[in-house]
Amino acid sequence: MKISVENGKMIVPDNPTIPYILGDGIGRDITPVALKVFDAAVEKAYGGKRKIEWKKVLAGEEAINQKGEPLPKETIETMREYVVSIKGPLTTPVGGGYRSLNVTLRQTLDLFVCLRPVRYLKGVPSPMKHPELLDIVVFRENTEDVYAGIEWPYDSAEAAEVRNFLKNKMGVSLRDDSGVGIKPISVFGSRRIGKAAIDYAIKYGRKSVTVVHKGNIMKYTEGLFKNVIYSLADDPEYKDKVITEERVAKEYGGRVPDGKILLKNRIADAMFQQLLLRPNEYDVIVTPNLNGDYLSDAAAAQVGGLGMAPGGNINFNTHIALFEATHGSAPKHAGKNEVNPSSIILSGAEMFQYLGWDEVKYMIIEAIEKTIAEKYVTYDLARQIDGATKVSTSDFGDRIIKNLEA
Repeated sequence: MKISVENGKMIVPDNPTIPYILGDGIGRDITPVALKVFDAAVEKAYGGKRKIEWKKVLAGEEAINQKGEPLPKETIETMREYVVSIKGPLTTPVGGGYRSLNVTLRQTLDLFVCLRPVRYLKGVPSPMKHPELLDIVVFRENTEDVYAGIEWPYDSAEAAEVRNFLKNKMGVSLRDDSGVGIKPISVFGSRRIGKAAIDYAIKYGRKSVTVVHKGNIMKYTEGLFKNVIYSLADDPEYKDKVITEERVAKEYGGRVPDGKILLKNRIADAMFQQLLLRPNEYDVIVTPNLNGDYLSDAAAAQVGGLGMAPGGNINFNTHIALFEATHGSAPKHAGKNEVNPSSIILSGAEMFQYLGWDEVKYMIIEAIEKTIAEKYVTYDLARQIDGATKVSTSDFGDRIIKNLEA
């Protein structure tokens, strides 16, 4: 059965059909393993009363081979029709070829939130002394900023025209060999991701929301982003639930009133240091696109790397969502049955929470932690864990299933 949206709410049947994209490169290794884990977890949680019906759709290399194009129209239509989907990694050609399919999917489906939860799983090797102190959820804006993709090569007629316009109309001179790009950030886009981040914090009992930006330099783009989200603290919908840290310092002696979510802001470069030195002071983070890209990957490195990092792309208004492995397609490892499938498995865990099947999420996390505690891991973790047993992708998945059923 199809997931539906009625009166602004998502209706999830007990046997929803969920489309999936196998993915390029290592997608052929990790995605089938993840689906097996998902099925086992649902069966264990609900004893057959609930079940996922998986529907394969094409994108990337498979789509080119079978349909002659990397992203067929029917794939996008199916994802929109069935509301919630999951995918393996898709290759993005560098310096040419077709446009990033990840970006195209996010923008075509208007998936304005890139949701990146970053938390430590027990037993995972980390460069940090206390990786367990980091437990954040990054809301990265997915449709504006650099993802808007407006730029021209330095030697193009378009770039020359823009440079001439800036010189003749705006009194701004650029070097003649300058490429030109435009970085749009809107009130609309800033407001809706700010609302989504605050709503998430309210729903899941998070203590703070931090706006990360470079508004001290880019005052009318990233500064706008910060100001629009900060203004939500005075919005009738949130003024009884949210308070800025400036008000807390001025009116409450630095103590957050009970029942209030603290709204903070940090300059992007300083935030990297903050997550290293004071990770337990941050909770939900909302940021423009490029900052969120750097920040979420850097945070993932603190808890074991992208191989352990889940992600999803969500429109919290239409409820359409696409969960995904956050790492690349790693073609040199493709077909070798050796890579870590945890990223896509954990992304599926987030998907189940999004569906309202929270039990499945926490069972999957517990089973992965138990498997890692047994030191029964793929090569990326085995080389960092003394006494580990190095196993294949499929064997790692089978051990997770065994631990689910225990």
